[in-house]
Amino acid sequence: MSAKRNSVRVSILNEEYAIRSDTSIEHTRAVAQYVDHAIRQVMSSGTVVESSKAAILAALQIAGELFEARDSADDLTQSIRALSDEMRPLLADPKRGAEQSA
Repeated sequence: MSAKRNSVRVSILNEEYAIRSDTSIEHTRAVAQYVDHAIRQVMSSGTVVESSKAAILAALQIAGELFEARDSADDLTQSIRALSDEMRPLLADPKRGAEQSA
């Protein structure tokens, strides 16, 4: 069974798009707003006039943010694993505790 697909209309650079997505309508709108804002930021820098070039530069910026977030998540996962490895010997072994009280 496939997940329910939502359909929502969004506006990016004053262009309307009909988006079908498995995510919530609110999520799709938030993503579209983020993309719209990123493109407008690139265009407001004054160095890019064409919307297609601004969209590519905004996509590169967003992809860079994604890569940084993935790296941070990987670092956090490694830190949690290291902490878990340090804590494991300090925690009581439930099997040994049961044997000692018998």
